[in-house]
Amino acid sequence: MKLEEIKGLCDFHVHTSYCDGENTPEEMIFAALDLGMSAIGFAGHSHTNFDECACMSLEETDGYEDEIRTLAMEFGDQIEVFCGIEQDYYSEEATDRWDYVIGSVHYLPSQLSFDDTELMLQQAIEGEYGGDVYSLCEDYYRLLADVVRKTNADVIGHFDLVCKFNRGGEGQRQGKYFDEGNPRYIAAWQKAADTLLETGKPFEINYGAVIKEYRTEPYPSVAIQNYLAERGGRFIFSSDAHSEEGLRAGAEINKTK
Repeated sequence: MKLEEIKGLCDFHVHTSYCDGENTPEEMIFAALDLGMSAIGFAGHSHTNFDECACMSLEETDGYEDEIRTLAMEFGDQIEVFCGIEQDYYSEEATDRWDYVIGSVHYLPSQLSFDDTELMLQQAIEGEYGGDVYSLCEDYYRLLADVVRKTNADVIGHFDLVCKFNRGGEGQRQGKYFDEGNPRYIAAWQKAADTLLETGKPFEINYGAVIKEYRTEPYPSVAIQNYLAERGGRFIFSSDAHSEEGLRAGAEINKTK
């Protein structure tokens, strides 16, 4: 199934209270109907046994699937409802039960999260990498280059997530922790991009950090989007919504694209 070919106002990266979202699946569907959406896709965080803070437990995963499949039948004459998963690189759960898979990297090779809090990123830079933030970025992009193989991804999630906290303060330009124009950083993401382009899988243009005001541009950055587009990359819009408000904000952005 090619999600990018589904017509109308759609969003396929939506979280619920089953993981780190605020609203139930049914509440998100009602919000989607209010917005006039033709399709909504849920992508709960896959189980990672070493860190259960934001993901679904195995029991919750079963409940999540059961509820969304039921809602898909209940609301089928009003909106298409898809049951997907955001599969982390380090998740070992099978993916063949899902309508689609978003493949993402949230952890460094040490399995420490770099996007959970800014403090954790700081600790990783200083503690694990001795202040060499570009080594951290290189490790991230090495994992990302392998994310389609490892997760059986249909969509490549938030390509440059490693930049989440890389800002100089509210409203300021990127560059709090590293220079995104540094040759080492550019070489790292370009190598990952070239590898992932060969898979033919679409990249999501993810507005989650824009909606939450971490960034002023989506994942990936416009520079990376241009690089991918020039090489035949395909894209799919995503709000990465964790609430009804996030879904609404994403829909408003999507309408202007």
